[in-house]
Amino acid sequence: MKINKYNSLVFAMLFGFGLSGHAQAKKWTLEECVKYAMENNITIKNSELDIKSAAIDKKGAIGNYLPSVSANASHSWNIGLNQNITTGLLENQTTQYSSIGATVGVDIYRGLQNQNTLRKANLSIVASKYQLLKMQEDIALNVANAFLQILFNKENLKVKTEQLSIDEKRLARSEEMVNAGTIPRGDLFDLKATVATDKQGIIVAENNLLISKLSLAQLLQLKEFADFDVIDNTNAKDENNIMAQSPVDIYNKAKEIRTELKLAQTNLEIAQKNVAIAKGAYQPTLSAFYNFNTRASYSEIVTGSTLNTANPSIPIGYVQGTNQPVLKDNYSPILGNAAPILDQFNDNKGQSYGLQLSIPIFNGFSVRNNVERSKVSLEKSKIDLEQKSLDLQRNVYTAFTDAKGALNTYESSTVTLEARQQAYNYAKEKYDVGLMNSFDFTQAQTLLTNAQSDVIRTKYDYIFKIKILEFYFGIPIVPIVTK
Repeated sequence: MKINKYNSLVFAMLFGFGLSGHAQAKKWTLEECVKYAMENNITIKNSELDIKSAAIDKKGAIGNYLPSVSANASHSWNIGLNQNITTGLLENQTTQYSSIGATVGVDIYRGLQNQNTLRKANLSIVASKYQLLKMQEDIALNVANAFLQILFNKENLKVKTEQLSIDEKRLARSEEMVNAGTIPRGDLFDLKATVATDKQGIIVAENNLLISKLSLAQLLQLKEFADFDVIDNTNAKDENNIMAQSPVDIYNKAKEIRTELKLAQTNLEIAQKNVAIAKGAYQPTLSAFYNFNTRASYSEIVTGSTLNTANPSIPIGYVQGTNQPVLKDNYSPILGNAAPILDQFNDNKGQSYGLQLSIPIFNGFSVRNNVERSKVSLEKSKIDLEQKSLDLQRNVYTAFTDAKGALNTYESSTVTLEARQQAYNYAKEKYDVGLMNSFDFTQAQTLLTNAQSDVIRTKYDYIFKIKILEFYFGIPIVPIVTK
């Protein structure tokens, strides 16, 4: 199943690259690849969104300092026996009422929670920027590694192609020598097998090159990668003389500039603010409030009174002893339309304001648990910072040792190649005059090919190890511009 998937991928690459084989394709530099990845890589875009999210959290922290304002309005119907709020009389009627109000509240003191929340929000923005920068640095290293892998596969394919050309010429000459009776026909079969092996090696090298191009194109999030290619010029020299630095100097410089340490330190400060915020819940809170309300009724109101002609007087009591009734005039109210709504709102408005103090006494240990939980997170942040420092030290010393070993291996492979080249030239002279058989000459040629491949492999391994060491010393692959 994996083989079929691999073959399909290679076929797609061959087909895609073949479509534009006649066109002049642009060749990307390492700097162009890194910059394009900075602008288009999905992981980096996601980190940029984290910065925006942190900025929104900061706005929320600033909003905690601002007063809260709310307004309300209602309109109701009362049906049946109820009191007319205008006349004060109980009536069996349907009445309508409208009311409006507003409430304003502001925190005066909340145990410094608002201040610490804002400081935490500022630190979160810094942490998000450090996280983005770290992501950009990691992507830059991955791009450089994929870029160098393409160059390695290119040179490897070039060596394989040149070797095939040499073997094909040698095969043609050997056929002439066999026809002339100079060498036995068995040597010709060995050369044919060698040519077939060379062709097989070229197919593998071409597939490796196509796959490495696809890997880099996908890392860059390229939509069109059929004609994707990179420039061929490389330099295996330590231009920044980074190997002249000691591991101690590189580590001391890395402690000052490495993003992962800055990120861990910022996360530690955020954890400290979380502890302060949690402790703030132990303290009392003081707030101020202001309320406004008014109302209006749609019921008829009393505008005056008139003497009841049917019953002009009503008793209000009796004289003691004689039981003579005490009368008073009986007036009936004169009802009129309710006052205009706005006038009623103006006449019936009311206000209240004051301070509110809340003192926490017992809340089921929730505050204490939050404090303890934040302290645990703080300890974890301290351990994480210490671990990041230890990891950085180990990585720097490992990178220095790897770079030094890669340089020695590259230099040794170069010396080996020179010796293998001389041995091959000598073997070729002997073979041309019939003093060496085809098998021994093929062995010399195989050793030369292996030496050439070793030089290519160790060269790009050394280049990448140097890039990693420069990375820890603060020399970026390309300058990264933070937003």
